[in-house]
Amino acid sequence: MRKSLLLAATAITAISTPALAQDQDNAADDNIIIVTAQRQAQSLQEVPIAVSAFDAKALEAQQIENASDLQLTLPNVSFTKSNFTASSFTIRGIGDLCVGVSCDTATAIHLNDSPLFGTRLFETEYFDLERIEVLRGPQGTLFGRNATSGVVNVVTAKPDLGEFGAAVEGEYGNFNSVKVKGMVNVPLGDTLGVRVAGFYLNRDGYTENLFDNSRIDGRDMYAVRGSIKWEPTPDTTVDLMAYYFREDDNRARIQKQLCQRDPTGVLGCLAARRDFGKVNTNATFTGTLGSSEFFAINGLPGALGLNSLYGPDGHANFVEPTDVRQVRTDFTPEYFTDELQLQGHIEHNFGAVNVAVTGTYQETSVDSRQDYNTSIVDRTTYDAAIGTFNALSAGGAGPLGAFQPVLDAVTSGTQLCTSDTDETGLGSFGGNRLCADTPLSFDRSNSDNSAWSVEGIISTDLDGPFNFLLGGIYAETHLTENSYYVNAFAIDYIAGVLGGGAGYLGTPFFRNNTQDFRLKSYGIFGEAYLDLSDTLKITAGLRYNNDKKSVVARSTLASFLVPFGQTGDAFDSPFVGGFDADPGTAGNQLVQARSVAFDEVTGRFVVDWQFTDDNLIYASYARGYKSGGINPPLQPIFAVPESFGPEQIDSFELGSKNVFAGGALVLNATAFYYKYKGLQLSRIIARTSVNDTIDADVYGAEIEAVVRPDPDWLFNIGFSYLKTKVVGDQLFSNPRDPGGGRADTVIIKDITNGSNCAVVPGTAGNAAGANAFVNAINPGLGLQGTTAFPSDGGIASTGAFGICAVLTGQAAAIGAGFDPAGITVISPGVQFNIRGNELPQAPVAKVSIGAQYTHNFDSGWTLVPRLDVAYTGDQYGSVFNGNVNKIKGFTQANAQIQLNGNEGKWFVKAFIQNIFDSNSTTGLYLTDASSGLFTNIFTLDPRRYGIGAGIKF
Repeated sequence: MRKSLLLAATAITAISTPALAQDQDNAADDNIIIVTAQRQAQSLQEVPIAVSAFDAKALEAQQIENASDLQLTLPNVSFTKSNFTASSFTIRGIGDLCVGVSCDTATAIHLNDSPLFGTRLFETEYFDLERIEVLRGPQGTLFGRNATSGVVNVVTAKPDLGEFGAAVEGEYGNFNSVKVKGMVNVPLGDTLGVRVAGFYLNRDGYTENLFDNSRIDGRDMYAVRGSIKWEPTPDTTVDLMAYYFREDDNRARIQKQLCQRDPTGVLGCLAARRDFGKVNTNATFTGTLGSSEFFAINGLPGALGLNSLYGPDGHANFVEPTDVRQVRTDFTPEYFTDELQLQGHIEHNFGAVNVAVTGTYQETSVDSRQDYNTSIVDRTTYDAAIGTFNALSAGGAGPLGAFQPVLDAVTSGTQLCTSDTDETGLGSFGGNRLCADTPLSFDRSNSDNSAWSVEGIISTDLDGPFNFLLGGIYAETHLTENSYYVNAFAIDYIAGVLGGGAGYLGTPFFRNNTQDFRLKSYGIFGEAYLDLSDTLKITAGLRYNNDKKSVVARSTLASFLVPFGQTGDAFDSPFVGGFDADPGTAGNQLVQARSVAFDEVTGRFVVDWQFTDDNLIYASYARGYKSGGINPPLQPIFAVPESFGPEQIDSFELGSKNVFAGGALVLNATAFYYKYKGLQLSRIIARTSVNDTIDADVYGAEIEAVVRPDPDWLFNIGFSYLKTKVVGDQLFSNPRDPGGGRADTVIIKDITNGSNCAVVPGTAGNAAGANAFVNAINPGLGLQGTTAFPSDGGIASTGAFGICAVLTGQAAAIGAGFDPAGITVISPGVQFNIRGNELPQAPVAKVSIGAQYTHNFDSGWTLVPRLDVAYTGDQYGSVFNGNVNKIKGFTQANAQIQLNGNEGKWFVKAFIQNIFDSNSTTGLYLTDASSGLFTNIFTLDPRRYGIGAGIKF
């Protein structure tokens, strides 16, 4: 049997770019990466799987320094950061659209063939790697943990037992960027070697804060990796690795917030486009519950309100900079993360049978805070309310004297104070606060988790036509903390005033908190290989996967009364019995505890024909699977499923891999079709990410080529086409337009919680009836009637502030008086069919080209200029599509020129990245109705340039 097929557990087609320092005598061979797949070297051109790979030389030549760079030249692969300190690799339109601690990743991240869980690997810089492999398509029979879209496998450099080696290089660039990388390799006798490598990066921020003329979104990070290789016998190898990464700086999780400002205040942001505007804060949770109208409804003096629903909002005079790299914020971002990885691998060859065992342990933490609105809120109306409050309290002796602890908590002299993100839930009322001249609002995303896995693989290299690979894996993940906070001065103020003088409503900030998450997973997988002839091969594989998940979580925001002076924890309050974290269980629960289990059998079948030594064609079918999970608790409560189901994908693929003209041209092409069931994707409901499932079809094609007309010239070419669409009737409400595009509905901003609902007439088209109904109810609440949205806002409905529960009750009682067919109130909005829409993060086309020339001097030196250009086509940031969710295509271009000494012992270089200084947007995140529906965007880095030098021994 062909050995490269037998050992195909990680074998992939790969096209490499030679290093800028290269050996011209072996230049043709450099076109093909030789990898150690299942412990044996092989050419990936022989293996019938669609994958791209970059060895250390290619990473250097193409300036691929991190995950954001990696996506540019890969066909049908995109990468973006996301809102909650996470990221998403999307391969062939399938990515990590599920949000939550119980979500599995669609694109699995592996380290030396072993899966990682919640890794921060996407944040670090690449250093001292053997290669990076990106497998496209569902995996499972080859890798130890299944993935529906593919696998990114990072393979670290191992110790060389042959000779001592060391290398160090440094780089200085704009933004005062300093980067140092180094490696030392030490053989200890003939059977033992040690390798230590690391990097350090420090630079100023990419973003200018016009509030105080500072720079934010900087980097201060380092990582170190130690490896040991021991070969006690010719047939036994032991590899040990320890890795630690740490970052502590002012990295910003988002680059910019965009909004087509809604002058009515009902939605906050409109739905036609993304402008450099700021959300109307009257539409937010603090804008509604802190309004004079809401206070009056609750029997409190309206003059204590921080705003009027119908007056100027906190952003009325705010000017949003129209440069993606400029913001105005009164809260400097804070970012900390670290990760520990320990890995051990042992393998032994028993003649024709190889046995290998790998164990991996991780500890990961991340903690990030930044300005929630990246703005400065005008405190003018706040000061008026606080002045009235002070007068009525009169230091505790006035008619509102019982409320004096509220003033003591939220003010300090002339400064306004906001709860810190403390775990006790007491916030500013327990002395845990931040005070400033401006009313602060910020969020925090933090997580702590550990994971371990053990995987064993048996593979054979028998002389006959049949061979096999058999493996098993067991993994556990334990997350002990995962929280998302939103803190604002206005929330503290509202929580205090609505406490009625007996205390405050806890928690005085929003906190969605997962206290415990556990995953226990095991899988059994294998492949059989049969040579039907010298050129025709069959591969068949199966996998059984079993996952058990359990979650303990709760969500709070001004949910129960906490007495003034409460110490310890807010949940020690004698009134906590009024809080129910789990309405699905009888009685009041302080947490929601849920568990789910999933199992599935999947497989793969491939036929490949090596019709010449240099040409291969193959056809494959694979079924991919990703387990479901548990939706987090909501506050306020909406009717959403407590759990979501698994994903299943049927993948059909045709591929061809070719080497022509003695290696001068390498050309690989793939066509594929996916039938997707239960694709998991997230939308925001009640300030929380809720996951749904849809069905979709995906198809496309990919081409990768390396052209080398002579040893001095080299060209890399990549192209991909992708078409995705939602299939079947899939009904969802669009958060941006709760009216569902209908002109006969009224969109209501619920002033009791900041959410939205829609008033819908029973007789289609009876807009007059729906409007008349709202206009009849609202005056009794002290609220105004309906109003039209701007004609260019993309909203056909009218809107109004209101109370959805009141309207629901009145619809049953008197709604027929306005529409004989009856009025209904739908939360969170009218559903419509997204059938035919495109999937998010799925650019229709990607094109990349790289050109490199080597000039050879008589001295043995070489001068190597290189240019890379990559175009990523239009895509959408949401499954709801539309212009407001469209991400325009972008071009990224990099160049460098490098002078190399004899035998590559030293180099000096000059480089530039993002030559055109493109503000390339890679992803969007739409916030909740109670936040006003603004959009966070994520971008690639701005133009970078600098010089570097290195030496090796």
